[in-house]
Amino acid sequence: MNWLLMTVACLGFLALSEQSLDFTYHHTQEMESILKDFNSKYPSITYLHSIGKSVKGRDLWVLVVGLHPTEHTVGIPEFKYVANMHGNEAVGRELMLHLIEYLLTNYQSDPVIKQMITKTRIHIMPSMNPDGFENSNILDCSSVNGRTNQNGYDLNRNFPDSFEINPDPIQPETQAVMNWLKQETFVLSANFHGGALVASYPYDNSYATSPDNDFLKYLAQTYANNHATMSSNNMCDSAAFQGGITNGYAWYPVRGGMQDYNYIYSQCFEITIEVSCCKYPNASTLENYWNDNRVSLIEYMKKVHMGIKGQVFDINGKPVQNAIVEVTRKQHICPYKTNKYGEYYLLLLPGTYTFNVSVQKNTIVTNITVPETVGFSAMVYDFQYKVNIGSPSLFPTNCSPNGDSNSSSILKACLLTILLRTALTFFVNAL
Repeated sequence: MNWLLMTVACLGFLALSEQSLDFTYHHTQEMESILKDFNSKYPSITYLHSIGKSVKGRDLWVLVVGLHPTEHTVGIPEFKYVANMHGNEAVGRELMLHLIEYLLTNYQSDPVIKQMITKTRIHIMPSMNPDGFENSNILDCSSVNGRTNQNGYDLNRNFPDSFEINPDPIQPETQAVMNWLKQETFVLSANFHGGALVASYPYDNSYATSPDNDFLKYLAQTYANNHATMSSNNMCDSAAFQGGITNGYAWYPVRGGMQDYNYIYSQCFEITIEVSCCKYPNASTLENYWNDNRVSLIEYMKKVHMGIKGQVFDINGKPVQNAIVEVTRKQHICPYKTNKYGEYYLLLLPGTYTFNVSVQKNTIVTNITVPETVGFSAMVYDFQYKVNIGSPSLFPTNCSPNGDSNSSSILKACLLTILLRTALTFFVNAL
C-alpha cells in the first residue's frame, strides 16, 4: 500500500513538473527560452531560426513545424502566422506560443493535428516587433505606446505599396520579413493584431475588388465563424462588423500594409485578424482568448489545402520556373508564377476554371474542375509543354516593387487608382 501511495505521489510530481505553458505574458528572453525548449523537445518536427534582427538587435524568431521542418518539400504547402507587429498588441503573441504547444503536444495523439503537421510546413513568428513589445505597458487598451518599432515606424505601414508611393525607409523588421517571403513559397498566412474583433481581408489600400475576393472573404469568414464570438457582431468601441469580417479598405485605408504586400508581391493570401478589444489586456484573460481562438487557428490553417497545386514541366520533364499560372478573370497585379521546382499553388473555391499557363510565347489553356478538398491535399494537376522551354534563368523574375519587367503595369495600376480617387473626390465635392 505504501508502495502504491509513493507511486501515485511520484506520478503527481511528474505531472506538475511537465505542466503546460502558463497563461501569462512572456518577455523576450522568456519567449526565446520557450521556443528553444520546444525545439529541443521535438527536434524531428521543429526548426527554430531567426529571420533577422530588430532595431535593438533582438532576434525575430520563427519556429517551423512539419515533417520536414528545415526545408521545402515539393507538394507540401508553406503556411505562416505572424503576430505582434504592433508591439503593444500583445494577445496574438501569446496565442502563437500556445498554438505551438498545442500542435506539438497533440502530434502523436490527435489524427487531425498529425495530418496537419505531416502535410503542411507551418511557420510561426510570435513577435515581429519585440522592441515595441518591451516598450509597451500591460492594461494599456488603446494608446500607441509600443506600437511602433524602436525607430518610431509603424511596421504595418512600412511595406512597399502597389497603389501609392510609400516614402518611409524600410525598417530592419520589415526587410527581414520581405527577405523571408523571397526565400519561401508561402501560400497562406494571417497576421494578428489587437484593438478590435474582426477578420479583415485585402485590399487594404484600394477600393478595387481583388481578383480573389471570393476566396479572401471566405478565409475571413472561416476564422470569424469558428471563433467563439467574432461573428456575432460584438462591438469594440462602437465598431461593429457584419458577421465579424470586413474588407480592409472599407474599414479604413492602410498604405504599406503587410497583407497587401503578401498578396500582391509574394503570391501569399493573407488576412489580418484583430483578436481583442483591449490591445494589452490583463494576463488573467489570456486563457479565455486562447479558448476563443483555438478552433479558428486550426480551421484556418486547413484552408492552405484548398484549390489546386502541381508543377509545370517542359517536354523533357524538367520543371519550368517562372511560368505564369493563372485563372481567367483572376489575373493578379503581379502574375503568379512557378517557383524553382516548377510548382504552383492556387487557392480556389470549388468550381470550373479556365487556366492559362504561359512562359515566353508558349501557352497552355485548359478548363479544369476543382473539387471540394478531401483530406489534407488540394487537387493535384501538372502541366507539360510539348516543347523544350530552355533555361529558367533567362525568364523574368517575379514581380517586384523595386521595379522589373512588370513595373510598368504596376505603375499603370497605381496611376489608374489615383485618377479614380481624384475623380471620385471631385464628384463628391461637386454634390
